[in-house]
Amino acid sequence: MLQLLRSSTTMTANTSVLKPLLRFTIILISIFITSRIALLFWQHSRLNDGDIWPIISGAIRIDLSSIGYLATIGVFILILHVVARPKTELFQRIFTLYGSCVVTVVVIVEASTPAFINQYDVRPNRLYIEYLDYPQEVFSMLVHGHLFAMLSTLLLASLTSVYSYRLLCRAFTQPPSLKKASNLPILMAALIICLFAARGTLNHRPLNPALVYFSQDSLVNSLVLNSTYSVAFALKNMGNEKSASNLYGTMLRQQIIDTVKKASYRKQFVVGNIPTLAHNKPFVSGVKKNLVIILEESLGARFVGELGGLDITPELDKLYQQGWGFDNLYATGTRSVRGIEAITTGFTPSPSRSVVKLSKSQHNFFSLADVFSQEGYKTQFIYGGESHFDNMKSFFLGNGFNDIVDINHIDNPQFISSWGVSDEDLFNQADKELTKLSNSTEPFFSLVFTSSNHDPFDIPQGKVSLPKGHNPENYKRDLAIKYADYALGKFINKAKTRSYWENTVFLVVADHDVRVFGSEPVPLKSFHIPAVILNSDMKSKRDPRLVSQIDLPVTLMSLLGIDQATPMLGFDLTKSYPVERAMMQYYDNFAYLENDRAVILMPNQQTSYWRYNKQTKIQEKNEQLNVDQTLAEKALAHVLFSNLAYTEQLYRLADKSSDKE
Repeated sequence: MLQLLRSSTTMTANTSVLKPLLRFTIILISIFITSRIALLFWQHSRLNDGDIWPIISGAIRIDLSSIGYLATIGVFILILHVVARPKTELFQRIFTLYGSCVVTVVVIVEASTPAFINQYDVRPNRLYIEYLDYPQEVFSMLVHGHLFAMLSTLLLASLTSVYSYRLLCRAFTQPPSLKKASNLPILMAALIICLFAARGTLNHRPLNPALVYFSQDSLVNSLVLNSTYSVAFALKNMGNEKSASNLYGTMLRQQIIDTVKKASYRKQFVVGNIPTLAHNKPFVSGVKKNLVIILEESLGARFVGELGGLDITPELDKLYQQGWGFDNLYATGTRSVRGIEAITTGFTPSPSRSVVKLSKSQHNFFSLADVFSQEGYKTQFIYGGESHFDNMKSFFLGNGFNDIVDINHIDNPQFISSWGVSDEDLFNQADKELTKLSNSTEPFFSLVFTSSNHDPFDIPQGKVSLPKGHNPENYKRDLAIKYADYALGKFINKAKTRSYWENTVFLVVADHDVRVFGSEPVPLKSFHIPAVILNSDMKSKRDPRLVSQIDLPVTLMSLLGIDQATPMLGFDLTKSYPVERAMMQYYDNFAYLENDRAVILMPNQQTSYWRYNKQTKIQEKNEQLNVDQTLAEKALAHVLFSNLAYTEQLYRLADKSSDKE
């Protein structure tokens, strides 16, 4: 009996080495469960009958995998603690610090999840990481627009950090007589369990989000994950931008090229190493006009009166009556860099980061500025914030832009917000820059990028107002939109009195909508944006066709009379085509919309088919369309072409050699 008691005591003492690890695990499980339950209650309206069990079963796998990865490091520290076993408490302190730091980070990410969902309708992902590259802008945005959320998150994280540190400290209660030989097998067994949990499956490939996704609603799928796992998975994938074939499937290289060339309806392809290089007969010929593109931040069609929106853009509405207005233009993505990519390069979207941020596209990548420079144009980018944001400065200087004007060059700004000077200050500087450019004998191309309509929507007071009874929930956002519209109208009216107006084509276009929201895998209606071309040789009209952002640079070259071969796949909208189409990337989902039919590619080779009415914005699933595989092949070819053209450096002008040549 005495021997049995001693054996039991020894076993209890031996397993006590796992006490710190068990406490660490319990803390993480508690955070993940509490956060997910709160999110499920909050987003219950998005759930369908039968969604709860797939969420719970998938969440168990994801949470165990997350804890497995995080606990594995902890086990290694405990092994070192046992093996070294000197009188020092070094590894004990390292484990405690590691555990409390991990808990703090997890709490911060989970606590910031509701605000991220409000903006992007999905858990924190790669955008969460990309914003961390710009701490000054992000911190300023948080202070001015999300101060309470930031302070409450930091308070919660601080309290959790202190509590977890104390709890983990008290876990080291092993008796000093405990021998390391009796602890190592236990810790090695724990290590094996943690590694197995981290891998999450016995299959060839380890656990990934595609294995637990079950819904076509991106938000519902993301609820299966925890935000720490979501961010970590995004970070892992950012190191591997060759992901389209892994996500959607494969296609032979020549089939990809043949399909996208056929879908572009080009006839004059240039024989050579650049497969999509082709001439496009321009709409006009003769004297080269100047070009100014005004890229409006976060201006969705939902706010534009002429497009059936909230009627808070009276100045843009006037421009629709004066120029070539597009009623059904669709953005390629949900970020400014995706809009910049489409407008300045005509590149098709992909699940990778925008080419504005990728390494191989920083030099010798096709852009309007590049082709204009070869045509003798002066080229300029004007932005009211820091031009290094989102790698814009590097990309532009490496691809044809001669001059960068940002917040450091704005003369006497009257109002500076989180993201830079106000749109009025920006346009005042743009007027000065365009006046100087017009005094030269060379034509010019200028890209002006606004920022007032960006969260936290910080604008000068007293400039504009909204009618009484306006929805208070979105008051600040809508007021910023009206201010941005006010500043735009003020600039256009001033420009009409300047010498540069007569010989300059203006494009006013949004980069993307302020928010994408919907239960569809790609909510097409949320990509609808305004655009109007002013002062061109095309007569003023309303264009009802379905068009894409990637069509605009092709069209602008045609309106300016530039007949140089380019690799762009977009349509020249001065011409007619047998089909109307648009392409959109929404996180890991890719949509190809042709006329009223849409095919949406999702990870793990899931494909869905939809009908979309561009007038009513109604999007309905219609699996009967899958009998026509042509549409799915077009979608796959275009999204794979983006990866192919980038990795092989095929998206450039004929006289621009790639790095590998």
